[in-house]
Amino acid sequence: MLWTVITDILLVIFVLDCAFMGLVIMMQRSKQEGLGAAFGGGFTESIWGAQTSNVLVKATVIAAAIFFTLSLTLARIYSHHGKSAANQGSAIQQQLLAPVPAATNAVVTPATPAPVAPSSTPTSSTSSPVAPATPVPAKTTTPTSAPAKP
Repeated sequence: MLWTVITDILLVIFVLDCAFMGLVIMMQRSKQEGLGAAFGGGFTESIWGAQTSNVLVKATVIAAAIFFTLSLTLARIYSHHGKSAANQGSAIQQQLLAPVPAATNAVVTPATPAPVAPSSTPTSSTSSPVAPATPVPAKTTTPTSAPAKP
């Protein structure tokens, strides 16, 4: 329970850091003025003073360090949590992870009988079923020897 609370707090900090880092990076001045030009050119200078670029660079470095640290920490927590969750899963997960018993050499019978082809001879409703015919062995003949030719 404690790890889920810690993980949730770290995830919130991670998302806020990502949003903050995105804004700080877009507000930095580039050669083409970046997003700072969209705010009226000297917007960041009027708020934070003339040395804004140094402050934004430092904020970007700190936000990036927090981003990488949280990324590695969350990856470590989730990899550790994934191993223990497999051992302590729900009843359905335990059934899915249970080994399958070995198959036996049982004969599989179809659930429904095979359809019978209609016969061309009419049958009466009072006739009893006819037993299948038994196969008759083929007659084997021994070849007779042909008379020798002179």
